[in-house]
Amino acid sequence: MSGKSVSTVPRRQLGRSLRQLRERAGVTLRAASQRFEWSETKMWRIETGRSPVRALDVQMMCGAYEADEAATSALTDLAREAKTPSWWQTFGDTVPVEFDVFAGLESAATCIDTYASDVMPGLLQTPDYVRAVVRTGFPDESAEYIEGRVRFRMARQAILTGNRPPVLRAALSETVLRRPMGGGPVMAAQLAHLVYVAGLPGISIRVVPLAVEAHPGALAGGFVVMHFPSPTGGIGEPTTVYGDTYTGGYYHDKEAEVTQYTEAFEGIWSTAQDEDTSRQALADTARSFQGG
Repeated sequence: MSGKSVSTVPRRQLGRSLRQLRERAGVTLRAASQRFEWSETKMWRIETGRSPVRALDVQMMCGAYEADEAATSALTDLAREAKTPSWWQTFGDTVPVEFDVFAGLESAATCIDTYASDVMPGLLQTPDYVRAVVRTGFPDESAEYIEGRVRFRMARQAILTGNRPPVLRAALSETVLRRPMGGGPVMAAQLAHLVYVAGLPGISIRVVPLAVEAHPGALAGGFVVMHFPSPTGGIGEPTTVYGDTYTGGYYHDKEAEVTQYTEAFEGIWSTAQDEDTSRQALADTARSFQGG
């Protein structure tokens, strides 16, 4: 990733909202493109968030679709926001291009529910744990690259202590606690960090014991459900699910898919130990790693 990196999240939200306004007004894509004297391809790229659009053009489109003042103002602000460089542009090539969407969504979320089946959630990892994860996934990369990934992940965690931190619920499979990523000392420090973080406002951590019968949703592997602020003028980002795989991440924001994952998380959450019992389990496991 080189040059200025601009978050695609406002652009995606803007495009989705413009499409919704057009459809509510009963205007076809072809009719809109003819009215604005744009190609249908340009219209499609704007509505899918693949191309930027000027604030003046957004006002023109809102007028054509008879949008109210609140929606027009919100969308015009989004058009300006979409041109603002992302905070992670300073991390250069250490941040995968495809991670742009996730970083933007994570930063904007008001509530994050995450289920970890194999590796600690990125928002809760210590620097040494990050190093161990990155070395495992990218064994041929340089020390400079690894340290760049560490700095980026630590910067992501700033949302937890910022002005408007999200509510975070993390359900951790017991497997995550016991897998010795980076060795005993690294795991002991990582688990001690979780004990501390679990005491912060707005953060809840629960452990899913191996002894309990797995909820069907846990078979999908780790995933994150991100919820966003209530829409302004009918404009808002839909709840979005993200999952990481060996070959790349996936996103779901269709209502049926999101419902399936939110219900899966609630099921996993209900089978987990409560917060106090989980903190004790984290502390006990940390001591076992300290003892070698």
